[in-house]
Amino acid sequence: MSELSITTTQNVNINFKAASVGERLVAQLVDLLVKIAYLIVVYFIFFYWIGLNDYMKDADQWSVMAVIMLFGLPVIFYSLVQESLWEGQTFGKKLTKIKVIKLDGYQAGFGDYLIRWLFRLIEISIGNGIVGLIAMVVSSKNQRLGDMAAGTAVISLKNDISINHTILQEVNDDYVPTYPLVIKLSDNDARIIKETFEAAVKNKDYKLVFKLREKIESVTGIKNQSGNDTDFIRTVLKDYNYYTRNM
Repeated sequence: MSELSITTTQNVNINFKAASVGERLVAQLVDLLVKIAYLIVVYFIFFYWIGLNDYMKDADQWSVMAVIMLFGLPVIFYSLVQESLWEGQTFGKKLTKIKVIKLDGYQAGFGDYLIRWLFRLIEISIGNGIVGLIAMVVSSKNQRLGDMAAGTAVISLKNDISINHTILQEVNDDYVPTYPLVIKLSDNDARIIKETFEAAVKNKDYKLVFKLREKIESVTGIKNQSGNDTDFIRTVLKDYNYYTRNM
């Protein structure tokens, strides 16, 4: 498994493990099974139970194609929609604990996911995905053509990365980070957040915790997914510790 070493604009070294070809294939297989399950459910409900087949017998060819396309849209846009909503993950990627990020270490955006999706269509149409597989095998960063075009890579979130950064909260071996955008913070930012947070909790100054959470969100672009303000800040500190290491 290759390692991606990234130096952010804050001169923080971040080391990611690129997701292996095997992990990516397993994720794609899981996603394929999800799509197949969806099609089976759609067929059973609309064509078998409701009897849409009977209505389509007298329909013209364009109407039939329109119906098929309508039900097929979730399959066609599956990866684009899920990666956009789940910050670089599909159901298969979540299960295998891998994720799409930019090569500069920042969170990929919709435009990046769109490029990857468009190239996926090309890769599938040419050689049934063999082109993309070959690209991943020969690429030092395990990138397929869509990743190369979008400037992205797929990383493993499994915590087998060496972490030497001890100024923040410790993380367990099985810890999975939530907010990749924490790398927008500098070491000094992280220290200030930790010191302010610990002082606020000690003094039960939850108004300060609230303001600190708002400030973190405005600076990094992170949206709180961790519950209350206290849990959110603790998660941010752990994620920062996970992604960074001493210079």
